[in-house]
Amino acid sequence: MRILMINPNMTQSMTDTMAEVAVETAGDIAQIIPSTATRGFPYISSRVEAQIAGAHVLETIAAHQGQVDAVIVAAFGDPGLVAARELFDIPVVGMAEAAVLTAAMLGERFAVVTFSPHMVRWYQDCVLQTGLGARFTGVRCPANPPKSIENIAVELKGDLIALAKQATAEDGADVIIMGGAPLAGLAPKIAQETTGILIDPIAAATAQAIAMLKLAPNLDRRAARPAAKASIGLSPALAAMIAGGNA
Repeated sequence: MRILMINPNMTQSMTDTMAEVAVETAGDIAQIIPSTATRGFPYISSRVEAQIAGAHVLETIAAHQGQVDAVIVAAFGDPGLVAARELFDIPVVGMAEAAVLTAAMLGERFAVVTFSPHMVRWYQDCVLQTGLGARFTGVRCPANPPKSIENIAVELKGDLIALAKQATAEDGADVIIMGGAPLAGLAPKIAQETTGILIDPIAAATAQAIAMLKLAPNLDRRAARPAAKASIGLSPALAAMIAGGNA
């Protein structure tokens, strides 16, 4: 199995950390092929930025068409996820959706713990889009955003542990999703220091991508597809797909 892990953020260190988690999760079952955005934003933290990053996700998948068996969108807002599933005949997994679906199988109620209030409403919407809003207890985060995304998992470790404890004790969550690419790899490191079942979204996405490949769904019979259409200014590979290259 060859799994393309696309980081729509431009921060290479973030990609490296997520790739380590994905490789450890996949073991000998799958090869992880990491990719980092070459344009856009160092870190996506709004719907506007996610919309822009989604186009990069589609172009990256198109560039790897025929070379990979599955794709992971490695940003918690899952930019481009739904569109990618309409266009490409391989499993495409988003780390936010994967974390939410995994949480629903591990406990009755779940929460998201993240590092910035800027993402709260957006992350809430990500959960609601899965249809599991009735089992969602909310997003917990520090009162103020960090000045830098560098080394957040270390600098905010104590705060994140405290937030996870509040989500279980005060909100009634059984499962805690550590939301945001900069928190990749943190869940197993603090699992013994807090309450609840902790989920690392990139690990969940990797496991689910492997599961989708083992199920071997017949994706080329997908019912809903975009109409073939000419375009201007897109990458050649993506333009070819939209023009009917996936038929």
